[in-house]
Amino acid sequence: MSRILNIALIGPGKVAHNHARATLETPDTKLVAIYGRNHIKADEFANQYGITAYSDIYDMVDRENVDICIVCTPHPAHRVVTVAALEAGANVLVEKPLASSLADCDAMINAARNANRQLAVVSQRRFYEPCMRMHQAIADGKIGKPVLGMAQLFGWRSEEYYRSDPWRGSWEHEGGGVLVNQAPHQLDLLLWYMGEMEEVYGVWANLNHPEIEVDDTAVAIVRFKNGGIGNVIVSNSQKPGLYGKVHIHGQNGASIGVQTDGGSMFIAGMTGIQDAPYNDVWSVVGEEDQRLVWKAEDDAVFNSVDSSSHYFSRQLADFGQAIRDGRQPLVTGEEGRKVVALFEAIYESTRTRQPVRLSS
Repeated sequence: MSRILNIALIGPGKVAHNHARATLETPDTKLVAIYGRNHIKADEFANQYGITAYSDIYDMVDRENVDICIVCTPHPAHRVVTVAALEAGANVLVEKPLASSLADCDAMINAARNANRQLAVVSQRRFYEPCMRMHQAIADGKIGKPVLGMAQLFGWRSEEYYRSDPWRGSWEHEGGGVLVNQAPHQLDLLLWYMGEMEEVYGVWANLNHPEIEVDDTAVAIVRFKNGGIGNVIVSNSQKPGLYGKVHIHGQNGASIGVQTDGGSMFIAGMTGIQDAPYNDVWSVVGEEDQRLVWKAEDDAVFNSVDSSSHYFSRQLADFGQAIRDGRQPLVTGEEGRKVVALFEAIYESTRTRQPVRLSS
């Protein structure tokens, strides 16, 4: 039997409920505490789940013998609470994105190293069956070298959505728009499949959301160190939402892809996940007919679970086992930093109207 890991949440917002349910679903984990600056919200959350509310992270980690803190605060606040949890002795799993700036990412990664603790970032879509299948196909050489990658997200966010929390839609409190909040899942998958970036040229815009000051749309071209190229098109301007997809084309001519999201996009605490993810493109020689078989299998799995918490649970299980085994989790802090490097480069490229070279 594995050692039971004590889990504490930081930030009692909407997505924290998904992580609370995920913890309850994950074997050998126990939800023990919640930290929040708003005492009323923290107490309400604690009463709902039968745990203890705290207003001090160091005290919480010490008193509850916390093994893992899951950070669910707005993005610009990730650095302060993550560093505190690491210094207190906990391992930390941070909701995407890792942070809203590379400076914050580096401070968090360095704090984890100094504390000899694990730091990871939530990217539960990696654990979708069709996404795992794509990564394995690339690892097995089925498409040759990945040479062309495309990440697309065509979603919608209403004025009601931006007014649902006071931090949404501002540079100071959200850190950015679609690039920072909605697109990191597709950006993470693109980088997981294509590898290290070398250069980025991008443009962001606000097309139809005058009530916010951040981006609702962004387009970019990415040059990868393996010689491949990529394209990013992400937007919150297509009502009521179309899809999110990542397609990878290989040097041998084979193509693989996943639709991660379909229809109206999932919003934690507000909407559910409409469509099961599936491999919408698969032209690997000898496997062309497998796509429909896999779709039926994946639909059956997806529809048999609570999809809003199940894949969080799968990632939490991986993180917990990594801590027990002394290995790295699937999605490390360094992996999360790559996504921040990409969207920060797009913002910089828009400002300078020049391509941005990424440091190694």
